[in-house]
Amino acid sequence: MKAITRAAVIYSLTLYFLPMLIPGLKITGGFLTFLMGGIALALMFLILKPILNIISFPINLVTLGLFSILTNAFILYLLVLFVSGISIVPFNYPPSEVLSFAVPKISFPLFFAYIYTAFMLSFIDSFLSWLIK
Repeated sequence: MKAITRAAVIYSLTLYFLPMLIPGLKITGGFLTFLMGGIALALMFLILKPILNIISFPINLVTLGLFSILTNAFILYLLVLFVSGISIVPFNYPPSEVLSFAVPKISFPLFFAYIYTAFMLSFIDSFLSWLIK
C-alpha cells in the first residue's frame, strides 16, 4: 500500500510539472485531476505495464528497450481516455537560437506528441523517484 501511495504522489507531481515543459499537454480541473491522474497512472503502471512488457518482450529485445517508450505512450493514451481533465494535442516548438545555433521549428503531430510526452513522463518520474530516495 505504501508503494502505491508513493507512486501515486510521484505521478501526481509529474503530471503537475509536465504541462510546464510540454505545450501540447492540457490538464484542467485542478488538484483533483492531478490526484486522479496520478492514481490512475500508478495503477496502470503497476497492473498494465508488466502485462504489456511480457507481450512485447521480443520486440523490446530487438529494439534494445526502445519499444518500452511506445508502451508508455499507450498507457498515456489510456490515461487520456479515462481521466477527462487531461488531453494531449499536436504542438510546435517555435524556432529559436541556442548558443548561436539556429534551432528550427519542431512540430509534433498527435502520435509523436504522445511519444514525446511519454518520454518526458518517464524522465520526470525517474528524476522525482531518485530525488525522493
